[in-house]
Amino acid sequence: MIKGLYAAASAMITGVYRQQAVAHDIANVDTPGFKQILTSLNEFDKTSAYTQSGLTNKDQIAYLGNMGLGVMAAPETTDFTQGTLKNTDSPLDLAISGTGFFRIRTPEGDRFTRDGRFSKDANGQLVTVDGHLVLSSSGQPIKLAEGNPTISTNGDIYINGVASGKIGVAFFADLSTLTRTAENTFTSTATPATTGGGTVLQSTLEQSNVDSAQLMTQMIEISRSYQAAQQMVQNQDELLGKAISTLGRVS
Repeated sequence: MIKGLYAAASAMITGVYRQQAVAHDIANVDTPGFKQILTSLNEFDKTSAYTQSGLTNKDQIAYLGNMGLGVMAAPETTDFTQGTLKNTDSPLDLAISGTGFFRIRTPEGDRFTRDGRFSKDANGQLVTVDGHLVLSSSGQPIKLAEGNPTISTNGDIYINGVASGKIGVAFFADLSTLTRTAENTFTSTATPATTGGGTVLQSTLEQSNVDSAQLMTQMIEISRSYQAAQQMVQNQDELLGKAISTLGRVS
């Protein structure tokens, strides 16, 4: 009975976790370059259940089978599927078609992102929408002179026809080495390559890869599962109360 209570409670806890992840994805449906968070569940290790064989054989123990103890949230993963590419009017809006990540520098260290909403700050440096420095292929901040920027598909920057650096793009053979550090940035345990299968597109932004219709369906399913687990907790609590009342009654 207690085990049933634990199992139902664990389902409620994981339901809250999944609901938070889905809500986070829905909130970022319009965030350029955002990658959907994927959640899944794991079972707790099962335990073997035994019982006495009967009133006449109290010393004999019968094996009933394995008993589940509920579920827990598995480590979240990321869907790195490319989002839709959309043209913009800004020459500093960039997207990567194919694989690869822009290299940026934050106060916490160098990071990787697919969000190409870039602009020029007061010092003439190329920065992200959050004010982080965009790095060149050599890992240095990019300073832009005055003029009209043209950026080639391999990331070369030209200002009024004069070469002015190259956008740093990092490529990872194994995307599982990437860990989300903020809504739209990642770090990695692997050393990235500087060449790969992606090309840089100017005046373009990659849209979020979140499927809002699918997530709304998931949210309904999660809500129903949570309600079912909640009802199970109430039922288990009532049964436990009756058992205590019955056992405590003096005949």
